[in-house]
Amino acid sequence: MNTPAENLAINTIRTLSMDAVQAANSGHPGTPMALAPVGYLLFNERMKYDPAHPEWIARDRFVLSCGHASMLLYSLLHLSGVQQWKNGAATQEKAVPLDHIKRFRQMDSRCPGHPEFRHTSGVEVTTGPLGQGLAMSVGMALGSNWLGGTFHRDNKNLLNYNVYALCGDGDMMEGVASEAASLAGHMKLSNLCWIYDDNSITIEGNTELAFSENVAERFQAYGWNVIKVNDVNDLNALRSAFDAFLAEKNRPTLIIVKSIIGYGSPNKAGSHEAHGAPLGEEEIKLTKKALGWDENAKFYVPDSVYQMFSEGIAARGADAFSLWQSEMDAYASKYPAEAKELQQILSGELPENWDEKMTRWNADAKGTATRNSSGKVLNQLAENLPWLIGGSADLGPSNKSVLTFPGAGDFSLQNPSGRNFHFGIREFAMAAIINGMATTGLRCYCATFFVFADYLRAAARLSCIMELPVLYLFTHDSIGVGEDGPTHQPVEHLASLRAMPNMIVMRPADANEVRQAYKFFAKEKHHPISLVLTRQDLPTFPRSKDGTGEDGICHCACGLRNGAYILRDAINPETNIPDIILMASGSEVHLCLEAQNTLRAEGIFARVVSCPSLDIFETQTAEYQESVLPKTCTKRIAVEAGIEQGWRKYIGLNGTFIGMTSFGASAPFKQLYEHFGITTENIIEKAKNLLK
Repeated sequence: MNTPAENLAINTIRTLSMDAVQAANSGHPGTPMALAPVGYLLFNERMKYDPAHPEWIARDRFVLSCGHASMLLYSLLHLSGVQQWKNGAATQEKAVPLDHIKRFRQMDSRCPGHPEFRHTSGVEVTTGPLGQGLAMSVGMALGSNWLGGTFHRDNKNLLNYNVYALCGDGDMMEGVASEAASLAGHMKLSNLCWIYDDNSITIEGNTELAFSENVAERFQAYGWNVIKVNDVNDLNALRSAFDAFLAEKNRPTLIIVKSIIGYGSPNKAGSHEAHGAPLGEEEIKLTKKALGWDENAKFYVPDSVYQMFSEGIAARGADAFSLWQSEMDAYASKYPAEAKELQQILSGELPENWDEKMTRWNADAKGTATRNSSGKVLNQLAENLPWLIGGSADLGPSNKSVLTFPGAGDFSLQNPSGRNFHFGIREFAMAAIINGMATTGLRCYCATFFVFADYLRAAARLSCIMELPVLYLFTHDSIGVGEDGPTHQPVEHLASLRAMPNMIVMRPADANEVRQAYKFFAKEKHHPISLVLTRQDLPTFPRSKDGTGEDGICHCACGLRNGAYILRDAINPETNIPDIILMASGSEVHLCLEAQNTLRAEGIFARVVSCPSLDIFETQTAEYQESVLPKTCTKRIAVEAGIEQGWRKYIGLNGTFIGMTSFGASAPFKQLYEHFGITTENIIEKAKNLLK
């Protein structure tokens, strides 16, 4: 039996959730009311967590994958007294003051409709899109294993932590959760515990409408340890389930808890009516009365409940953090190099020699595919950035994303410090998993064919919202894929990713622009980067270390950091401006250079602008943008083996776009470029037509 004090704390969580949703006239009260016992037990009894240090690297993580139930988390953060941190330091504020709960879902409240990472301390990841919280929790568990395998010494497990993720039927139905669960079972992540709220209710009604599988048997087939709790309100049964999780050393654990959505509501408990709408003032009064609460009290927290959490999670957490800190001080004294690396991970600093192996590429008319130069530069960077880790969705050899230098190795239970991760053919889960890993401070990348960016787009969107500096390596970037045909030829994907706020899309034109792209990524702290790379060879442009460069080509590819730059100029001496501007990204830049040569021989002065990142160019000053694309030069051509969307603002009404207006076709890539008119000859013809 639960004690009266325990029930009082649990009912405080329920009533805070009801009142907040009602005050906002928006939200989801039913799940917080149902799962309050789980939240209470995890926070106040089980998790290794110090509310005064919510960014403590060794803390246990709690992920509310069913993010619509956000008031459960906000109530717990409030009662636990979690401190608000910003830029790695405490602000001396509570993360969730009661006043912010009263302004749930309102502007400037730290209690938005769904939990948001970087917004409210104690929120480990942004959740709401169902299933992704579960996948990110797998990344967090992997992050713990990698950190422990890399830095532990003397059998001291100073960086191990457990990850608890709370989910519902909606999470279980989403494919990304299945992908992640399969991988977690394969990797035997025993520090991972999912708590599944089996309440049989979704927005439309009972889950019998569309969901009848045996979840327990599914997870057993994945290789999980499955435990059932028949009544979520039975704290002792929950304690036994969490004991079984902690005792399990070879499998992740799924705890299936039976609950009643909207628990305590006389007229809406167990109904979909309690899921996504306020209960209503009268029903809240009836519910409070049924729970033994003052039916007229709103946002009421008994002093004894604050005291219970102060003596529980706050006291336990402070003791745990203090002990850990003393052990870390001893570790730092004995292993200063490792301790310094850990500090750099937490602060986002780079090692002193991080770029010393990233050498310049010599001019080469034949050149190499940018996926090839990417593979070499990735390895050059990773060798001196020891916490750069990642992998591919079963396309490592094609993506050139495998770390091959001595000691890199493959991650596994037997080799937890391995740098290469094998995600299998699970693009969506892969991207969500690296989001979870990145929250630990690790620098993470994942790779696949560019056309499969569609499979992981929802996770990339969360990378952007959470401001996680992860790297997406996308190869086989255009119709240059060739014979595989339109199913594997991305044409709309550049425009699609450029449309995503906070995403930086880079499509380098040669090996030295690839090198600069990796330098940009290494320094980036708040933007995910999509590095879009070719399958086919591209020439490496002749550049010199000083001056204007060979053949008038810009001497340094560092212009990439400005997004677009003048690669090779040509100014008409009579007008003091170019006659026309040719601009392109990636594999089409060299076509513009070839066209420029022919045009110059015919007395036409064409400026060639390399545009590896329109996103970065957009952030430059008006003066810089004018220096590259002067308003007085209105004759412009943009060339890209993708659709036009996004280019019109740069080429203007008098400009021309040469690219794709349809899907591709199956043929050798050179024939495809000719078929779709993405050729030097067509650029020359269009330029002459514009200048008539």
